[in-house]
Amino acid sequence: MNPKAKAQKKQNIRYRIRRKVSGTAAQPRLAIYRSNADIYAQLIDDSKGQTLCSASSRDKDIAAQKGTKTEKSKLVGAALARKATELGVQSICFDRGGNLFHGRVKAVADGAREGGLKF
Repeated sequence: MNPKAKAQKKQNIRYRIRRKVSGTAAQPRLAIYRSNADIYAQLIDDSKGQTLCSASSRDKDIAAQKGTKTEKSKLVGAALARKATELGVQSICFDRGGNLFHGRVKAVADGAREGGLKF
């Protein structure tokens, strides 16, 4: 598949998701970005256009861990859930960022659920 066509297809999926998913202060959006090496997650209040908290596999405590990228993704979800509960957030809406809900993206969601966030 042509790389430009593939990127355009993923962008269209992202736009389709964002039409339906929007975060508020009470229920922020959990946005996922997945690169080849790392994964990034952040809670966003779209009404103010503000990031409430974030976590990534590049954080020192997570990067120091041994394990696969999927295991580190689960730690990212747990770290984000810990930061969210400190802010008083308990319910979120999930934005998979055009990625399939599978593998590392699913691991972030599972880690966040185990940390106490409700989707």
